[in-house]
Amino acid sequence: MAAEARALDPAALAGHRDHPPRMGFFTDTSICIGCKACEVACKEWNAVPEDGLLLTGMSYDNTQGLGASTWRHVAFIEQPGADHDGLRWLMSSDVCKHCTEAACLDVCPTGALMRTEFGTVIVQDDVCNGCGYCVSACPFGVIDRRPSDGGAHKCTLCYDRLGAGLMPACAKACPTESIQFGPLDELRERAGQRVAELHDAGRSEARLYGEDPDDGVGGAGAFFLLLDQPEVYGLPPDPVVTTRELPRIWRHAGIAAASLALAAVAACVSGRR
Repeated sequence: MAAEARALDPAALAGHRDHPPRMGFFTDTSICIGCKACEVACKEWNAVPEDGLLLTGMSYDNTQGLGASTWRHVAFIEQPGADHDGLRWLMSSDVCKHCTEAACLDVCPTGALMRTEFGTVIVQDDVCNGCGYCVSACPFGVIDRRPSDGGAHKCTLCYDRLGAGLMPACAKACPTESIQFGPLDELRERAGQRVAELHDAGRSEARLYGEDPDDGVGGAGAFFLLLDQPEVYGLPPDPVVTTRELPRIWRHAGIAAASLALAAVAACVSGRR
C-alpha cells in the first residue's frame, strides 16, 4: 500500500462506516509475573483446545509459542543477572499483532480473514478452507492450522466480547494489568508515559515494539513494552508485511502478459501474410 493509504484507519479501509475507535492491546512486559492466567482465560472463553501439559525444555514454559491452539503465549526468558551470580527473568505475554497492514488478509482466497469494525483481524471458521496461505504470509509466525479440523486459527481479540462491550478475556484475567486493553490511540499515549517512567527510574533499556505506524506493518493493534531487544523475546526486529510488493508484482505480471498476448497476435498476423 502507499504511505498515505497505510496512514488511514484500517476499519474504514475495510468499508466500516461510523465504526467505533480502533481497539487493541498494550502489553507491559515489565510487570508480567508469568502466571499464565491470560493463557487459561483465553482458552476457556474461546474454547481453544489444550496443547499439552508437559514441560518443553524451555524453562517453565509448557506451551512454547503461539499457534492454532495457543492464542496467548507467556514466554519465560532466563538471562544471567547483572552480577552473573543469579538469573534475570523476562516474561512476556505474546499475541497476534492485528497489523494495520495484514498480509494474512491479503493472501486469503476465500475471505475467511476479515477486518472488523474495531480494526482487528479475525478468521471466520466456516469460510476457511485450510489452504494455509495466511500461515506463510504472517511476518510474526502467529497464525497456524489446527490438525483436528485443518482450519487456520488465531486470536480474535475476543470479538464477541467486544461486541457486547466487554474487554477481552486475557486482559480481564491479568492480575497485574500487564495486558491493557482499550482504544489504540489512548494505549499508545499511556505506553509512552510508561516508558518515560522507566527511563526516569534508570531502566534505559525499556522500549516499545509495534506501536509505530511507520514500521513495516503500518503499526500493530497489539504492541509491547520490552526490556531487551525484540530478538530476545522471539520477535522479529524489523517485521515487514510480506505482501507490500504485491500490487507492483501484479502490475508487472499484467504488463508481461499483455506483451505476450500482443506478440502472439502479431505472430499470427505475420503468419497469414
